[in-house]
Amino acid sequence: MINLLRKRRSIRVYEDRKIELEKIEILKEAILRSPSSRNINPWEFIFVDDKELLIKLSKVKEHGSEFLESAALGIVVCGNEKKSDVWIEDCSIASILVQMVAQSLGMGSCWIQIRNRMHNKEITSEEYIQTLLGIPENMKVESIISVGYPAEEKPGIPKEILQHKKIRINRY
Repeated sequence: MINLLRKRRSIRVYEDRKIELEKIEILKEAILRSPSSRNINPWEFIFVDDKELLIKLSKVKEHGSEFLESAALGIVVCGNEKKSDVWIEDCSIASILVQMVAQSLGMGSCWIQIRNRMHNKEITSEEYIQTLLGIPENMKVESIISVGYPAEEKPGIPKEILQHKKIRINRY
């Protein structure tokens, strides 16, 4: 796992290539195995591979989501705020876990933050997605994870430049 983390980077440029069905099934299994507080599993996921929908989803924010248009898959990560007071944390865990599994399968991914972001001056990103995908109001949208085969190479971050000063032992 540490080797995956050493190589992991946000990928925003993808090959024009579909993801094999067996790999999509692995991603589904992985995300459903994501841990959650008290095993409540307040999350639900929408796997979007329809190109027209991906293009519309790529416009969810004014900046920072346009690359979703070229991804083979977008995974919309939702949480039921009425089921769990820590739905945000549970959805975040699921988001990063599916990114790591995608990388282990030779794909790249990027987290697109949705919660607390705006589509435009009048509509939140969450409202835009809820309307576009028919998501009920009680289901909050945490993120979209773009997934596809990378068409860019980014080197991992060298260990020497990690922020080692951010780790303290026993006390602050």
